[in-house]
Amino acid sequence: MTDTETETVTTTVDVVLPEMGESITEGTITRWLVAVGDTVELDQPIVEISTDKVDAELPSPAAGTITAIFFEEDADVTVDTVIATISTTDGAPQSTATAAAQVASPESRPSQKPQTSSEPQSEAPPDPPPPSDSPARVFATPVARRIASRENVDLAGLRGSGVRGRITRSDVLRALDERGEAGGREEGEKETTPSTHGLEASEASAAASTPSAFADHERVDIQPMSRIRRLTAEHMMTSLRTSAHVTTVFHADFTHVVEARNRYKESFREKHGTKLTYMPFLFRAVIGALRTHRQFNASVYGTDIVFKKDIHLGIAVATERGLMVPVIHDADRLDLAHLAKAANDLAERARAKKLKPDDVTRGTFTITNPGVFGSLFGTPIIHQPQVAILCVGTIEKRPVVVSTPDGEDALVIRPMGYLALTYDHRLIDGSDAEYFMTDVLASLANDDYSELEE
Repeated sequence: MTDTETETVTTTVDVVLPEMGESITEGTITRWLVAVGDTVELDQPIVEISTDKVDAELPSPAAGTITAIFFEEDADVTVDTVIATISTTDGAPQSTATAAAQVASPESRPSQKPQTSSEPQSEAPPDPPPPSDSPARVFATPVARRIASRENVDLAGLRGSGVRGRITRSDVLRALDERGEAGGREEGEKETTPSTHGLEASEASAAASTPSAFADHERVDIQPMSRIRRLTAEHMMTSLRTSAHVTTVFHADFTHVVEARNRYKESFREKHGTKLTYMPFLFRAVIGALRTHRQFNASVYGTDIVFKKDIHLGIAVATERGLMVPVIHDADRLDLAHLAKAANDLAERARAKKLKPDDVTRGTFTITNPGVFGSLFGTPIIHQPQVAILCVGTIEKRPVVVSTPDGEDALVIRPMGYLALTYDHRLIDGSDAEYFMTDVLASLANDDYSELEE
Protein backbone atom coordinates (compact mmCIF):
# COMPACT_ATOMS: atom_id res chain seq x y z
CA MET A 1 0.00 0.00 0.00
CA THR A 2 1.43 3.38 -0.97
CA ASP A 3 1.54 6.45 1.22
CA THR A 4 -1.34 7.93 -0.76
CA GLU A 5 -3.59 4.90 -0.36
CA THR A 6 -5.86 4.60 2.65
CA GLU A 7 -7.92 1.75 3.91
CA THR A 8 -11.51 2.57 4.82
CA VAL A 9 -12.42 1.14 8.20
CA THR A 10 -15.96 1.35 9.54
CA THR A 11 -16.25 1.74 13.28
CA THR A 12 -19.11 2.21 15.68
CA VAL A 13 -19.29 5.11 18.12
CA ASP A 14 -21.60 4.95 21.13
CA VAL A 15 -23.71 7.99 22.00
CA VAL A 16 -23.65 8.06 25.79
CA LEU A 17 -25.87 10.14 28.07
CA PRO A 18 -23.36 12.39 29.89
CA GLU A 19 -23.48 13.73 33.42
CA MET A 20 -25.92 16.64 33.36
CA GLY A 21 -24.94 18.33 36.63
CA GLU A 22 -24.17 17.61 40.25
CA SER A 23 -26.43 14.99 41.84
CA ILE A 24 -28.18 14.30 38.53
CA THR A 25 -28.26 10.55 37.85
CA GLU A 26 -30.78 10.42 35.04
CA GLY A 27 -32.36 12.43 32.26
CA THR A 28 -35.47 12.27 30.12
CA ILE A 29 -35.25 12.00 26.34
CA THR A 30 -37.72 14.67 25.28
CA ARG A 31 -37.18 14.65 21.51
CA TRP A 32 -35.03 12.86 18.96
CA LEU A 33 -33.77 15.22 16.27
CA VAL A 34 -32.60 12.35 14.04
CA ALA A 35 -33.78 8.88 13.04
CA VAL A 36 -32.06 5.60 12.24
CA GLY A 37 -30.36 5.93 8.85
CA ASP A 38 -29.84 9.70 9.07
CA THR A 39 -26.42 11.11 8.28
CA VAL A 40 -25.07 13.43 10.97
CA GLU A 41 -22.11 15.78 11.28
CA LEU A 42 -19.74 16.13 14.19
CA ASP A 43 -21.34 18.16 17.02
CA GLN A 44 -24.72 18.25 15.24
CA PRO A 45 -27.55 18.21 17.83
CA ILE A 46 -29.18 14.79 17.72
CA VAL A 47 -31.39 14.57 20.83
CA GLU A 48 -32.95 16.84 23.44
CA ILE A 49 -32.43 15.82 27.08
CA SER A 50 -34.28 17.23 30.09
CA THR A 51 -33.33 17.10 33.77
CA ASP A 52 -34.42 19.13 36.77
CA LYS A 53 -31.46 21.46 36.21
CA VAL A 54 -31.14 21.85 32.48
CA ASP A 55 -32.75 21.21 29.13
CA ALA A 56 -29.98 20.54 26.63
CA GLU A 57 -29.30 19.33 23.12
CA LEU A 58 -26.80 16.47 23.01
CA PRO A 59 -24.34 16.86 20.11
CA SER A 60 -23.20 14.00 17.93
CA PRO A 61 -19.79 12.68 19.05
CA ALA A 62 -18.85 11.80 15.46
CA ALA A 63 -19.75 12.28 11.83
CA GLY A 64 -21.48 9.27 10.32
CA THR A 65 -24.80 7.44 10.11
CA ILE A 66 -27.23 6.74 12.95
CA THR A 67 -27.39 2.92 13.13
CA ALA A 68 -29.45 2.40 16.27
CA ILE A 69 -31.61 4.32 18.74
CA PHE A 70 -32.25 2.43 21.95
CA PHE A 71 -34.75 4.69 23.73
CA GLU A 72 -37.95 6.36 22.61
CA GLU A 73 -39.04 9.84 23.55
CA ASP A 74 -40.15 10.40 27.17
CA ALA A 75 -37.93 7.56 28.37
CA ASP A 76 -35.95 8.11 31.59
CA VAL A 77 -32.31 7.12 31.14
CA THR A 78 -29.48 6.90 33.68
CA VAL A 79 -26.21 8.70 32.98
CA ASP A 80 -23.40 6.79 31.24
CA THR A 81 -25.99 4.72 29.33
CA VAL A 82 -25.62 4.19 25.59
CA ILE A 83 -28.69 5.70 23.93
CA ALA A 84 -27.70 5.35 20.27
CA THR A 85 -24.88 4.28 17.97
CA ILE A 86 -23.24 5.94 14.99
CA SER A 87 -21.40 4.17 12.19
CA THR A 88 -18.43 6.18 11.00
CA THR A 89 -15.59 5.58 8.57
CA ASP A 90 -11.94 5.97 9.48
CA GLY A 91 -10.91 9.56 9.01
CA ALA A 92 -14.38 11.00 9.63
CA PRO A 93 -14.41 13.85 12.18
CA GLN A 94 -14.86 12.73 15.77
CA SER A 95 -14.71 14.55 19.04
CA THR A 96 -11.92 13.67 21.44
CA ALA A 97 -14.54 12.57 23.97
CA THR A 98 -15.40 9.56 21.82
CA ALA A 99 -12.01 7.91 22.11
CA ALA A 100 -12.99 5.80 25.09
CA ALA A 101 -16.44 5.02 23.72
CA GLN A 102 -15.36 4.04 20.21
CA VAL A 103 -15.13 0.30 19.44
CA ALA A 104 -13.88 -1.60 16.41
CA SER A 105 -16.90 -3.79 15.87
CA PRO A 106 -20.28 -4.58 17.42
CA GLU A 107 -18.88 -7.86 18.71
CA SER A 108 -16.26 -6.07 20.82
CA ARG A 109 -18.72 -3.86 22.71
CA PRO A 110 -19.32 -4.44 26.42
CA SER A 111 -21.88 -7.13 27.06
CA GLN A 112 -24.10 -4.76 29.05
CA LYS A 113 -26.49 -2.99 26.68
CA PRO A 114 -28.64 0.03 27.39
CA GLN A 115 -31.77 -0.82 29.30
CA THR A 116 -34.93 0.32 27.60
CA SER A 117 -38.29 1.47 28.79
CA SER A 118 -39.93 1.04 25.39
CA GLU A 119 -39.41 -0.70 22.04
CA PRO A 120 -36.08 0.30 20.44
CA GLN A 121 -36.18 1.90 17.05
CA SER A 122 -33.37 -0.29 15.74
CA GLU A 123 -33.11 -3.95 14.86
CA ALA A 124 -30.69 -4.63 17.72
CA PRO A 125 -32.23 -7.28 19.98
CA PRO A 126 -32.66 -6.41 23.65
CA ASP A 127 -31.21 -8.40 26.50
CA PRO A 128 -33.18 -11.55 27.21
CA PRO A 129 -34.86 -11.71 30.62
CA PRO A 130 -33.15 -13.76 33.32
CA PRO A 131 -34.23 -17.37 33.76
CA SER A 132 -37.55 -17.82 35.51
CA ASP A 133 -35.91 -19.96 38.17
CA SER A 134 -33.87 -16.96 39.43
CA PRO A 135 -36.32 -15.26 41.80
CA ALA A 136 -33.67 -12.89 43.13
CA ARG A 137 -33.28 -11.22 39.74
CA VAL A 138 -36.05 -9.15 38.20
CA PHE A 139 -35.99 -7.83 34.63
CA ALA A 140 -36.43 -4.07 35.22
CA THR A 141 -34.93 -0.74 34.17
CA PRO A 142 -32.58 1.09 36.58
CA VAL A 143 -35.13 3.88 37.07
CA ALA A 144 -37.86 1.36 37.87
CA ARG A 145 -35.61 -0.34 40.41
CA ARG A 146 -34.76 2.94 42.11
CA ILE A 147 -38.38 4.04 42.46
CA ALA A 148 -39.45 0.56 43.60
CA SER A 149 -36.74 0.48 46.25
CA ARG A 150 -37.66 3.94 47.50
CA GLU A 151 -41.40 3.24 47.59
CA ASN A 152 -41.15 -0.36 48.84
CA VAL A 153 -42.73 -1.90 45.75
CA ASP A 154 -42.16 -5.61 45.11
CA LEU A 155 -40.96 -5.81 41.51
CA ALA A 156 -41.47 -9.58 41.45
CA GLY A 157 -45.22 -9.02 41.65
CA LEU A 158 -45.40 -6.65 38.67
CA ARG A 159 -46.05 -7.42 35.01
CA GLY A 160 -43.66 -5.51 32.79
CA SER A 161 -44.86 -3.59 29.73
CA GLY A 162 -41.41 -3.10 28.23
CA VAL A 163 -39.48 -5.14 25.72
CA ARG A 164 -39.53 -8.87 26.56
CA GLY A 165 -41.59 -8.07 29.65
CA ARG A 166 -39.12 -5.62 31.20
CA ILE A 167 -40.58 -3.67 34.12
CA THR A 168 -40.42 0.08 33.39
CA ARG A 169 -40.86 3.26 35.38
CA SER A 170 -44.47 3.49 34.19
CA ASP A 171 -45.20 0.02 35.54
CA VAL A 172 -43.94 0.96 39.01
CA LEU A 173 -45.85 4.27 39.05
CA ARG A 174 -49.00 2.42 37.94
CA ALA A 175 -48.54 0.00 40.83
CA LEU A 176 -48.22 2.93 43.23
CA ASP A 177 -51.42 4.45 41.89
CA GLU A 178 -53.24 1.14 42.29
CA ARG A 179 -51.91 0.81 45.82
CA GLY A 180 -53.28 4.26 46.63
CA GLU A 181 -56.66 3.50 45.11
CA ALA A 182 -56.89 0.32 47.17
CA GLY A 183 -56.93 2.41 50.34
CA GLY A 184 -60.72 2.54 50.28
CA ARG A 185 -61.40 5.89 48.67
CA GLU A 186 -64.70 5.77 46.82
CA GLU A 187 -64.93 6.40 43.10
CA GLY A 188 -65.60 10.04 42.26
CA GLU A 189 -64.31 11.61 45.46
CA LYS A 190 -61.32 12.96 43.58
CA GLU A 191 -60.17 13.26 40.02
CA THR A 192 -56.74 11.69 40.51
CA THR A 193 -54.95 9.78 43.24
CA PRO A 194 -52.24 11.61 45.17
CA SER A 195 -49.00 9.72 45.53
CA THR A 196 -45.54 10.03 47.03
CA HIS A 197 -43.77 9.56 43.69
CA GLY A 198 -40.28 11.02 43.84
CA LEU A 199 -40.13 11.28 47.64
CA GLU A 200 -37.45 9.66 49.72
CA ALA A 201 -38.60 6.86 52.01
CA SER A 202 -38.40 9.11 55.08
CA GLU A 203 -40.46 11.78 53.32
CA ALA A 204 -43.05 9.23 52.24
CA SER A 205 -43.30 8.03 55.83
CA ALA A 206 -43.69 11.60 57.07
CA ALA A 207 -46.35 12.26 54.44
CA ALA A 208 -48.29 9.22 55.62
CA SER A 209 -48.30 10.52 59.22
CA THR A 210 -49.48 14.05 58.36
CA PRO A 211 -53.10 15.11 57.97
CA SER A 212 -54.67 14.56 54.58
CA ALA A 213 -54.22 17.37 52.07
CA PHE A 214 -57.97 17.42 51.45
CA ALA A 215 -61.14 16.37 53.21
CA ASP A 216 -63.58 13.68 52.12
CA HIS A 217 -65.99 14.90 49.44
CA GLU A 218 -63.96 18.13 49.07
CA ARG A 219 -63.91 19.36 45.47
CA VAL A 220 -60.27 19.19 44.35
CA ASP A 221 -58.24 18.96 41.17
CA ILE A 222 -55.08 16.92 41.73
CA GLN A 223 -52.28 17.03 39.16
CA PRO A 224 -49.01 15.09 39.31
CA MET A 225 -45.86 17.13 39.84
CA SER A 226 -43.73 17.76 36.79
CA ARG A 227 -40.36 16.08 36.69
CA ILE A 228 -38.49 19.29 37.48
CA ARG A 229 -40.83 20.04 40.40
CA ARG A 230 -40.45 16.54 41.89
CA LEU A 231 -36.67 16.60 41.69
CA THR A 232 -36.49 20.16 42.96
CA ALA A 233 -38.55 19.05 45.96
CA GLU A 234 -36.14 16.19 46.56
CA HIS A 235 -33.12 18.49 46.40
CA MET A 236 -34.66 21.06 48.72
CA MET A 237 -35.52 18.45 51.35
CA THR A 238 -32.07 16.91 51.00
CA SER A 239 -30.49 20.32 51.60
CA LEU A 240 -32.62 20.94 54.69
CA ARG A 241 -31.63 17.55 56.08
CA THR A 242 -27.96 18.18 55.27
CA SER A 243 -27.19 21.75 56.31
CA ALA A 244 -27.91 23.67 59.50
CA HIS A 245 -29.64 26.65 57.88
CA VAL A 246 -29.32 30.12 59.45
CA THR A 247 -30.31 33.40 57.78
CA THR A 248 -29.12 36.92 58.58
CA VAL A 249 -30.54 40.04 56.91
CA PHE A 250 -28.80 43.35 56.15
CA HIS A 251 -30.15 46.67 54.85
CA ALA A 252 -27.90 47.78 52.00
CA ASP A 253 -27.47 51.29 50.64
CA PHE A 254 -27.30 51.11 46.83
CA THR A 255 -26.79 54.85 46.24
CA HIS A 256 -23.30 54.41 44.81
CA VAL A 257 -24.39 51.50 42.60
CA VAL A 258 -27.48 53.29 41.29
CA GLU A 259 -25.45 56.38 40.41
CA ALA A 260 -22.88 54.29 38.53
CA ARG A 261 -25.50 52.31 36.66
CA ASN A 262 -27.42 55.45 35.64
CA ARG A 263 -24.17 57.03 34.43
CA TYR A 264 -23.01 54.09 32.30
CA LYS A 265 -26.05 52.02 31.29
CA GLU A 266 -26.64 53.67 27.90
CA SER A 267 -23.02 53.58 26.80
CA PHE A 268 -22.74 50.04 28.12
CA ARG A 269 -25.64 48.86 25.97
CA GLU A 270 -24.19 50.58 22.89
CA LYS A 271 -20.75 49.10 23.46
CA HIS A 272 -21.64 45.56 24.60
CA GLY A 273 -25.11 45.01 23.15
CA THR A 274 -26.66 44.01 26.47
CA LYS A 275 -28.19 45.74 29.47
CA LEU A 276 -26.38 46.75 32.63
CA THR A 277 -28.38 45.72 35.72
CA TYR A 278 -27.59 46.03 39.42
CA MET A 279 -26.51 42.39 39.65
CA PRO A 280 -22.96 42.65 38.19
CA PHE A 281 -22.13 45.25 40.86
CA LEU A 282 -23.35 42.84 43.50
CA PHE A 283 -21.47 39.95 41.87
CA ARG A 284 -18.22 41.86 42.20
CA ALA A 285 -18.91 42.75 45.82
CA VAL A 286 -19.62 39.11 46.66
CA ILE A 287 -16.57 37.87 44.75
CA GLY A 288 -14.34 40.23 46.75
CA ALA A 289 -15.81 38.94 50.01
CA LEU A 290 -15.41 35.31 48.90
CA ARG A 291 -11.70 35.92 48.29
CA THR A 292 -11.29 37.14 51.87
CA HIS A 293 -13.66 34.74 53.62
CA ARG A 294 -12.86 31.45 51.93
CA GLN A 295 -15.09 29.34 54.20
CA PHE A 296 -18.03 30.73 52.19
CA ASN A 297 -16.52 29.28 49.00
CA ALA A 298 -16.27 25.78 50.38
CA SER A 299 -18.08 22.49 51.01
CA VAL A 300 -18.35 20.10 53.94
CA TYR A 301 -16.92 16.64 53.21
CA GLY A 302 -17.54 14.40 56.21
CA THR A 303 -15.42 15.96 58.94
CA ASP A 304 -13.24 17.82 56.43
CA ILE A 305 -13.63 21.24 54.82
CA VAL A 306 -13.07 21.50 51.07
CA PHE A 307 -11.92 25.03 50.24
CA LYS A 308 -12.52 25.88 46.57
CA LYS A 309 -9.71 27.80 44.89
CA ASP A 310 -11.91 29.03 42.03
CA ILE A 311 -15.11 31.04 42.35
CA HIS A 312 -17.98 29.73 40.23
CA LEU A 313 -21.02 31.94 40.84
CA GLY A 314 -24.47 30.36 40.56
CA ILE A 315 -27.32 32.69 39.56
CA ALA A 316 -30.89 31.56 40.16
CA VAL A 317 -33.12 32.10 37.11
CA ALA A 318 -36.90 31.75 37.14
CA THR A 319 -38.20 29.93 34.06
CA GLU A 320 -41.61 28.65 33.03
CA ARG A 321 -40.41 25.14 34.03
CA GLY A 322 -39.20 26.21 37.48
CA LEU A 323 -36.06 27.62 39.07
CA MET A 324 -32.72 26.89 37.38
CA VAL A 325 -29.22 27.79 38.58
CA PRO A 326 -26.73 28.31 35.74
CA VAL A 327 -23.16 29.10 36.74
CA ILE A 328 -20.71 31.87 35.81
CA HIS A 329 -17.48 29.89 35.84
CA ASP A 330 -14.27 31.58 37.03
CA ALA A 331 -16.29 34.65 37.97
CA ASP A 332 -13.32 36.00 39.95
CA ARG A 333 -11.41 36.42 36.68
CA LEU A 334 -14.06 38.58 35.00
CA ASP A 335 -14.49 42.35 35.03
CA LEU A 336 -17.85 44.06 35.42
CA ALA A 337 -18.65 44.04 31.72
CA HIS A 338 -17.97 40.35 31.30
CA LEU A 339 -19.90 39.50 34.47
CA ALA A 340 -22.90 41.37 33.05
CA LYS A 341 -22.64 39.70 29.66
CA ALA A 342 -22.19 36.23 31.16
CA ALA A 343 -25.19 36.61 33.49
CA ASN A 344 -27.49 37.94 30.77
CA ASP A 345 -26.43 35.20 28.37
CA LEU A 346 -27.05 32.42 30.91
CA ALA A 347 -30.44 33.82 31.89
CA GLU A 348 -31.57 34.10 28.27
CA ARG A 349 -30.42 30.58 27.42
CA ALA A 350 -32.02 29.17 30.58
CA ARG A 351 -35.41 30.56 29.57
CA ALA A 352 -34.93 29.41 25.96
CA LYS A 353 -33.91 25.84 27.00
CA LYS A 354 -30.48 26.33 25.46
CA LEU A 355 -28.25 25.66 28.46
CA LYS A 356 -25.50 23.07 28.13
CA PRO A 357 -24.76 20.51 30.86
CA ASP A 358 -21.59 22.33 31.90
CA ASP A 359 -23.57 25.54 32.39
CA VAL A 360 -25.17 24.17 35.58
CA THR A 361 -22.21 22.43 37.19
CA ARG A 362 -19.42 23.29 39.66
CA GLY A 363 -21.12 26.25 41.35
CA THR A 364 -19.44 27.30 44.62
CA PHE A 365 -21.76 30.14 45.79
CA THR A 366 -25.25 31.14 44.64
CA ILE A 367 -27.10 34.44 44.38
CA THR A 368 -30.88 34.53 43.98
CA ASN A 369 -32.79 37.71 43.13
CA PRO A 370 -36.51 37.56 43.93
CA GLY A 371 -36.36 41.32 44.31
CA VAL A 372 -37.10 41.65 40.60
CA PHE A 373 -40.62 40.45 41.45
CA GLY A 374 -40.99 42.93 44.32
CA SER A 375 -39.98 40.71 47.24
CA LEU A 376 -38.36 42.53 50.17
CA PHE A 377 -36.20 39.55 51.13
CA GLY A 378 -36.33 35.77 51.47
CA THR A 379 -34.68 32.92 53.34
CA PRO A 380 -33.45 30.67 50.53
CA ILE A 381 -32.36 27.05 50.84
CA ILE A 382 -28.68 26.33 50.26
CA HIS A 383 -27.79 24.80 46.91
CA GLN A 384 -25.85 21.65 47.85
CA PRO A 385 -22.94 21.03 48.20
CA GLN A 386 -22.43 24.77 48.71
CA VAL A 387 -22.52 26.31 52.18
CA ALA A 388 -24.15 29.71 51.55
CA ILE A 389 -26.60 31.56 49.33
CA LEU A 390 -27.38 35.28 49.10
CA CYS A 391 -30.92 36.53 48.49
CA VAL A 392 -31.36 40.00 46.96
CA GLY A 393 -34.54 41.93 47.74
CA THR A 394 -36.10 44.68 45.70
CA ILE A 395 -34.14 47.95 45.50
CA GLU A 396 -36.38 50.94 46.14
CA LYS A 397 -36.29 54.43 47.58
CA ARG A 398 -36.80 54.46 51.36
CA PRO A 399 -36.45 57.02 54.12
CA VAL A 400 -33.36 56.38 56.23
CA VAL A 401 -31.59 58.23 58.99
CA VAL A 402 -27.95 59.16 58.29
CA SER A 403 -25.33 61.10 60.19
CA THR A 404 -24.29 64.46 58.76
CA PRO A 405 -20.65 65.67 58.76
CA ASP A 406 -21.35 67.79 61.83
CA GLY A 407 -22.63 64.78 63.77
CA GLU A 408 -26.32 65.49 63.45
CA ASP A 409 -29.00 63.04 62.28
CA ALA A 410 -30.78 63.65 59.01
CA LEU A 411 -33.72 61.93 57.34
CA VAL A 412 -32.91 61.28 53.68
CA ILE A 413 -34.30 59.28 50.78
CA ARG A 414 -31.93 56.58 49.51
CA PRO A 415 -32.18 53.53 47.19
CA MET A 416 -32.12 50.66 49.67
CA GLY A 417 -32.46 46.90 49.51
CA TYR A 418 -32.34 43.94 51.89
CA LEU A 419 -29.65 41.29 51.46
CA ALA A 420 -30.41 37.99 53.22
CA LEU A 421 -27.52 35.58 53.65
CA THR A 422 -28.39 31.96 54.41
CA TYR A 423 -25.41 29.91 55.56
CA ASP A 424 -24.57 26.44 56.84
CA HIS A 425 -23.98 26.74 60.59
CA ARG A 426 -21.95 23.52 60.54
CA LEU A 427 -19.13 25.49 58.99
CA ILE A 428 -19.98 29.18 59.31
CA ASP A 429 -20.59 31.05 62.56
CA GLY A 430 -22.70 34.15 63.00
CA SER A 431 -19.65 36.37 63.34
CA ASP A 432 -18.28 34.98 60.07
CA ALA A 433 -21.52 35.97 58.33
CA GLU A 434 -21.37 39.46 59.84
CA TYR A 435 -17.80 40.04 58.64
CA PHE A 436 -18.62 38.66 55.19
CA MET A 437 -21.64 40.90 54.73
CA THR A 438 -19.81 43.93 56.14
CA ASP A 439 -17.28 43.55 53.31
CA VAL A 440 -20.08 43.15 50.74
CA LEU A 441 -21.79 46.35 51.95
CA ALA A 442 -18.51 48.27 51.97
CA SER A 443 -17.82 47.23 48.39
CA LEU A 444 -21.27 48.35 47.25
CA ALA A 445 -20.73 51.75 48.89
CA ASN A 446 -17.15 52.43 47.84
CA ASP A 447 -15.99 50.42 44.80
CA ASP A 448 -14.46 52.24 41.85
CA TYR A 449 -16.47 51.63 38.67
CA SER A 450 -14.40 53.82 36.36
CA GLU A 451 -13.56 50.73 34.28
CA LEU A 452 -16.98 51.18 32.69
CA GLU A 453 -15.72 54.39 31.05
CA GLU A 454 -13.15 52.46 28.99
